[in-house]
Amino acid sequence: MYIEKIHGPQDVKKLNEDELVELADEMRKALIKRASIHMGHVGPDLGFIEPTIALHYVFDSPKDKIVYDISHQTYPHKMLTGRKDAYLYEEHYNDVSAYSNPKESEHDYFEIGHTSVSIDLALGMAKARDLTGKEGNVIAVIGDGSLSGGEALEGLNIAGEFDRNFIIVFNDNQMSIAENHGGMYRSLKALRESNGTASDNLFKAMGLDYIYVQNGNEIHDLIQAFSSVKDSTKPVVVHINTLKGKGLKFAENNKEQWHWHLPFHLDTGEVKPEYQWDGENYSDITANFLLAKMKKDPSVVVVTSGVPGTAGFTPAKRQEAGKQFMDVGIAEQSGVAVASGIAKNGGKPVYFTEATFIQRAYDQIAQDVSINHSPVTILAFDGSIYGMSDVTHVGFYDLAMMSNIPDVVYLAPASKEEYLAMLDWSIEQQEHPVVIRVPAVDVCTADYPVRTYYDKIGKFTVTKQGNRVAIIAPGTFYTMGQEAVQLLSEKYQVNATLINPGFVSHIDEELLEELKKDHQLVAVLEDGVIEGGFSPKIGMYYANSDMKVLAFGLKKAFYDIYDTEALLEENHLTPKHIAEDIMKSCL
Repeated sequence: MYIEKIHGPQDVKKLNEDELVELADEMRKALIKRASIHMGHVGPDLGFIEPTIALHYVFDSPKDKIVYDISHQTYPHKMLTGRKDAYLYEEHYNDVSAYSNPKESEHDYFEIGHTSVSIDLALGMAKARDLTGKEGNVIAVIGDGSLSGGEALEGLNIAGEFDRNFIIVFNDNQMSIAENHGGMYRSLKALRESNGTASDNLFKAMGLDYIYVQNGNEIHDLIQAFSSVKDSTKPVVVHINTLKGKGLKFAENNKEQWHWHLPFHLDTGEVKPEYQWDGENYSDITANFLLAKMKKDPSVVVVTSGVPGTAGFTPAKRQEAGKQFMDVGIAEQSGVAVASGIAKNGGKPVYFTEATFIQRAYDQIAQDVSINHSPVTILAFDGSIYGMSDVTHVGFYDLAMMSNIPDVVYLAPASKEEYLAMLDWSIEQQEHPVVIRVPAVDVCTADYPVRTYYDKIGKFTVTKQGNRVAIIAPGTFYTMGQEAVQLLSEKYQVNATLINPGFVSHIDEELLEELKKDHQLVAVLEDGVIEGGFSPKIGMYYANSDMKVLAFGLKKAFYDIYDTEALLEENHLTPKHIAEDIMKSCL
């Protein structure tokens, strides 16, 4: 095998073109086998094997800097830069992260998991190269889905007046996670159909030189194209037409489903039984509720930014929703701002995405939505310790980020019934922008009375009345609070009060004042970082009183590829630890 002899880019250069084709075949088989065993990205990597080989054959990494956008497609790059064992041998599958990572290799420069940034990052590196008298090519790799992000277009604009070596490899596979959206994709289609000769050329309009490669999975053509721009003295775009999911028929035929995938059977593509879940999930619950709502009310509009599957909007459900569903492409800023415009002109917008991506639209939430009092509903998925764990995708910083924006009402449902009640109320009310933290755990049902209206902003719900100790347990951590209360009763004979706040942006001052009469301690469970989150709001209220406040949550830090249960144990976020700490504190 050729791949076993590749210890770095220098070994790629030793092979002839026929051997490089064999290398690509070996890499593709290894990636498919790994994907069938180890969950991760599939389509982006399978479609970018040949371009990666050609890049490392022509250029001289790490002297030449290759900066990947999002880094969904970096598995082949890692295979050729000393990390092949993590893709060849099952016992090493967990040795590397899912994204580019400077801690792993000198051939990686940034930890990148969000989109549309590679052009700007690479431009900065090129600028520093020139100012410090260094040499080498700087190459930004970006996909067509990422190009819809505003920062990518800003980067193209800046690059247009750059006057030194700068290369953009534009990987055009006609897909984002789902299909692409936006007017510029008609222009890109015209370029593909005209073999790069169409007059409507976004890149030339930005002042960039341009080369087109019709078969972006043909190593010979790629080597020729990359060789022609190596050491260029002005910015140039190499536009390559590739096939997402190349070599795996399931991924080629269903590109959206196979962007990222759970372990599967190689012969059928079916998810392995141990990873299947036939029960309810909050994505499908969301889509079904919103579809029913849209059918009854034509003013309800659902908006997302390139991740329709996050809220269960499959292609069939998107078609069912028709014009009441809007995907703005990977452009969170635009999604939130468009939603504000819809709300201001009589519509009822629901915007959704992953909590980790919402931070890119912070300014729009603060300015275009909150200052303007637009009643937009925002659904934040995976905003929890139980959500995604890659450092670039962790979503539990959302509370500190959004719950402190004036006028934003942030809700944390603890059950399916409460979630649907909050969602229905939010869509119909016209007073506030509302963010709902969609539960990131298995669907559970309420064993407490569920409110249908949340007009009394900040009003908490006492689900069990006790004394001496009160536990405030919002959202996903409500069940943990229940178990801690039960343990306090059974082991320590403490009859604790349990509170489901519902709100994590506001506090119930009336209830907190009432607790002073017969409670000594209030414990707050924080599903995320304590600093700037929900628990400090409780702590500040009691700052000038005798009430003790214990906050259970995470320290402010970046967390990467963590074991959820271990992280909870380490931070005393278990019923056992909560009960013990309460007893040690004051009882």
